[in-house]
Amino acid sequence: MNILVLNGSPSGKYSVTLQTVLYLEKCFPSCTFEVLHVGQRIRSMEKDFAPCAEALEKADLILFCYPVYTFLVPAQLHRFIELMKEHRPDVAGKFATQLSTSKHFYDTTAHRFIQDNCFDLGLRYIRGLSADMEDLTTEKGQKEAVAFFRFVRWSMSNGLEEPWPDVAAFIPMTAHVPEEATEPKPGEIALVTDLSGDRPEHLQAMIDRFVKRCPRPVKVIDLAEFPFAGGCLGCFRCAASGKCVYKDGFDSFLREKIQSAQAIVYAFTIKDHSMGYRFKLYDDRQFCNGHRTVTHGSPVGYLVDGDLAAEPNLRLLLEARAQVGGNFLAGIATDEADPDAAIDQMALTLEYAIDNAYQPPADFLGVGGMKIFRDLICQMRGMMKADHRYYKANGLYRDYPQKHPLKTAAMYLIGGMMTNETIRKKAGSKINEGMVMPYQAALKKAAPLEDAARKEPARSHK
Repeated sequence: MNILVLNGSPSGKYSVTLQTVLYLEKCFPSCTFEVLHVGQRIRSMEKDFAPCAEALEKADLILFCYPVYTFLVPAQLHRFIELMKEHRPDVAGKFATQLSTSKHFYDTTAHRFIQDNCFDLGLRYIRGLSADMEDLTTEKGQKEAVAFFRFVRWSMSNGLEEPWPDVAAFIPMTAHVPEEATEPKPGEIALVTDLSGDRPEHLQAMIDRFVKRCPRPVKVIDLAEFPFAGGCLGCFRCAASGKCVYKDGFDSFLREKIQSAQAIVYAFTIKDHSMGYRFKLYDDRQFCNGHRTVTHGSPVGYLVDGDLAAEPNLRLLLEARAQVGGNFLAGIATDEADPDAAIDQMALTLEYAIDNAYQPPADFLGVGGMKIFRDLICQMRGMMKADHRYYKANGLYRDYPQKHPLKTAAMYLIGGMMTNETIRKKAGSKINEGMVMPYQAALKKAAPLEDAARKEPARSHK
């Protein structure tokens, strides 16, 4: 597989983001990685785009690689995308993904910018990786990078991609999916729905299609049949005990019937720009768990009956629910274009996530939301005792408060060097080299994860 890396960092080979690509290159020697230093050489590319067009056209996968700058990608990468649209290299139908590093401040808008431009160019977009700047220096971050690349290769081999925002242009997957699951697998998927809407038979047809395609037992739970005694009262009586003041048994129902499943799928008809009253009732009553993400690591999916393309706020809500809950969003299948293909794709991706325990790092929605709750729980731990115990037991206070004396001292030292003109001139590129030094240990330890007998292709960095 030929991978063209569009390195949008002005630091070129000293880019922190690029170190993750170099790590993947050592782990997957059967893949050929070619790097275009877009961020560093954009002026020369403006004068002669032909070599770039040639590289783009021969690539199997285009990988946008960049640090997040002020809500979006660096200006140099932004300009390169403009050049792609001006010169129109033949990239339609090729796969594309992205890899960014940041401190997760609005990495979501940067990723959506790349995704939207991939759609403009006719590229088949696969969800990217939003890593923390220091992730590669940790074992967890290294595993997440490898898992991401495996997911990309799996998606390509199965012809899977993210649906276009204009769902009328949704390209059905090209992979062969069995007409129905033939080998049942252990474990259960909870499908939570509300069939009391205007078109229950339509939503039921989507549910039936998913059940048919899913190789695991699916437990369908209709919220219209649960005897809710009322909505959340905000009384906080569950804060310490974890038990709701209502005696309708919802807390036990939630934990035993839904949260015990390997994955959760929500099926609903759009009403009043939302999932509807009963789903909001269900969400609010989940406060019996306080602010504890008890389904962390479990993938989720959605079956949506209605015009989701016209509901950007609802789409954001669905994505945010997954991010804050620590759930991989396996897909949102709608009935707007090719519902059978969308449902099949979601079922296939959900199964991959379960089998491989795939859980990419959270982005701005998940990281920011969790930090707000973490600060809140720490301050209110005297009242929210159950939450406090959970956050302590699961390491959610690990980086709170932010006390890293050695790192802080190092930043003071580097800051002093950068503001001293004499030292800066003598240091030259050594400062940039110093930025990537912490990543060298990970690169040295990286080893092929594939068949060692395969011949490793030569690498070309332009």
